Amino acid sequence: MKKKLICLLVAATVPGLAMADSTSSEIKELKAQLAVLQKKVDALEHAQAAAPVTAPAATAAVTAQPGTPEYDNAPANLTNAQVDQMKEQVANQQLKVDTLNDAAQTGPLAGLSVTGYLDPTYIYNRAQSSSSFLFANHDSAYQYYNSTFGDLYLDIKKTFGVGPMAPSAEITLMPNRGNGITLLTNEHGDIGNNILNTAVINVPVTAEWTAVFGLIPSFGGYEVQQSNLMNTLTHNLLYDFSDPGSYIGAGANYTKGDWAWKFFVGNEQYRTYGSITQTGVNQFGDPITTSNKIPTLTGRVDYTANSRLDIGGSFNIGRQTLGATPATDDAGNPIPVFYGPGGLGTSSAGTFVFGEVDMTYTTADWLLNAELDYGQQEHAAFNGGQAQWYGLSLQAHKGFTVPTLGRMGWTARYDYLGDHKNGGGGGGIALDGLGGDPYNGFGISRECLANSVANGGNGSDCSGANRQDVAFDLLFYPTNQITVKMEYRHDWASQNVFLRADGSYSKSNDLLGTQLIYSF
Repeated sequence: MKKKLICLLVAATVPGLAMADSTSSEIKELKAQLAVLQKKVDALEHAQAAAPVTAPAATAAVTAQPGTPEYDNAPANLTNAQVDQMKEQVANQQLKVDTLNDAAQTGPLAGLSVTGYLDPTYIYNRAQSSSSFLFANHDSAYQYYNSTFGDLYLDIKKTFGVGPMAPSAEITLMPNRGNGITLLTNEHGDIGNNILNTAVINVPVTAEWTAVFGLIPSFGGYEVQQSNLMNTLTHNLLYDFSDPGSYIGAGANYTKGDWAWKFFVGNEQYRTYGSITQTGVNQFGDPITTSNKIPTLTGRVDYTANSRLDIGGSFNIGRQTLGATPATDDAGNPIPVFYGPGGLGTSSAGTFVFGEVDMTYTTADWLLNAELDYGQQEHAAFNGGQAQWYGLSLQAHKGFTVPTLGRMGWTARYDYLGDHKNGGGGGGIALDGLGGDPYNGFGISRECLANSVANGGNGSDCSGANRQDVAFDLLFYPTNQITVKMEYRHDWASQNVFLRADGSYSKSNDLLGTQLIYSF
């Protein structure tokens, strides 16, 4: 009987509705099913009202066998109570769908998305004679061979409402290699070792203006932090050591036509609070401090020339704190403190100016990137003078398909970062007390420092190293969620600044690495 068929169809729909996830696609599917049921009920009701009930028809419906023309074409005889019952069942299911739809639009899970990736990585480092998997390996030191990869990245975003005027809040977590673990510091320069990477609130004001608050990533360069959005395993030299870092503060985004502008005012980079430097103690042993009260202004502009070409640039103007060690004389009175990596500077902070321009060109199979950087910081060089750095990064990526392997790609990159002036330093280049960074290959060489000291100097007459690298990557895409990268990278410098496992120094280093990224 048709009435039995429809009743079974409605009954089978009930558990499906009860267990349905409140996603828009499933709600649309449920609505479509209900519409079909409603049409069938309406058709039966119309047929019930239009067709007279006669004894012969009823007899035929009873005596005919299922599957015969007499049975299939015989009219269904339903009572008004049965039709009303079916209509009530359909109405109840419609109410459930409406409830799910309302929950998807306004409930606590409405507008919530959780995405991210895991990227276990294996790196061979020739200079250090090391070979190891990198994954969840907490280490507060930031090095080009152990930076933002080998980690878990989690992006949690909540949009409050629908449409372009809906505000949103977005938090990204990186438990081992993010800003909070490796770079984000408090007012005293101490790393907090938290899993927070960024946290941004976006509040649209008009269709063109959006207010932004929170912890944001730098505007500099063509490269991003996320491994699943990169076409190489390691970052370029400019991302690691030239471009500014993250900021906490407030700003605004403006978009009109082909132009997009961003402005942000906040603490100096990597600071969760305005910096406070202790320069000594008073006669009671309480600290004497100096603070950096000047905020940092950063901004970016992008021009989308067409669907393939984007040209952009960013700037940064602020005042960066320099490290210092409090000192007192034999009587316990504070004495003048010297600042900077070599203790040769005379100011607790230095004016920081940075600018860059970058380009991205995209076709169906090609992606080309280029970036030019320039930065300077007063009193931040090893000898206490002005630190100055400039750089270039060029990258080309080609996608292709191999019949037996599927989608693949290759990437080639070249980077140059000059940092020789006044012994080097500034930007993201962190020199030790001897004026070098033997793990990343910056600063003055140990040989030059030893020769300077032997002749009565302190190394202030030595030049910093200029750095270059080339990287070649082969990429595989077995599924939409999985990316496999293999990279060879060669780094070299103008001086012997790379520390080797045997304690000697060289001008170059090599890396071999492979990485599996699972995105979700």
